[in-house]
Amino acid sequence: MKALNRSVARSAATDNQLLISTLSPAHRAPILALAKRIADSGCNLADARVSTIGNDTSVMLLASGAWDAVAKLETAVGKLARDEELQLVHYRTTPREPTAHLLPYLVEVIAADRPGILVKIIEFFSRRDISVEQLSSMRYQAMQTGADMFQAQITIGIPSETHIAALRDDFLELCDGLNLDAIMDPVKF
Repeated sequence: MKALNRSVARSAATDNQLLISTLSPAHRAPILALAKRIADSGCNLADARVSTIGNDTSVMLLASGAWDAVAKLETAVGKLARDEELQLVHYRTTPREPTAHLLPYLVEVIAADRPGILVKIIEFFSRRDISVEQLSSMRYQAMQTGADMFQAQITIGIPSETHIAALRDDFLELCDGLNLDAIMDPVKF
């Protein structure tokens, strides 16, 4: 029983979270400075996302720790936010509730680029109460022909009561109608 109480106390002590989001010129990406501040404050880096888009870099970090460590981190991050080339937002958040009822699926779409493709795909899933967990899309020129192309990778959370085969059929029908090449497969890891 004492071990359970210590586990609950340890969990409560790290339920304090700080979400940090930055935009900066790529050559000034603050990932190292932020990671050091997180460690120096006594927090853990729970999740990290870094993406370079154009000439800029986006960094999104989730730090967790005891309430006093998170408070110390807030002060340290506030000082870093004074840099004029850095756009920084931070706020406290809470741990995500388990979503065991959602099945993770990966959707990949490739098509000739045109406005509104992503909107139609997101609308399709939104109308069915399917959450978009992660999304990455880009526009590029095909090496062979020079055609403007669109590509998207979307991780979705499908409610477990959803009939997968029917959903897949409906999605592929939408894609056929929009002349999109697409797949929808379960996430295997």
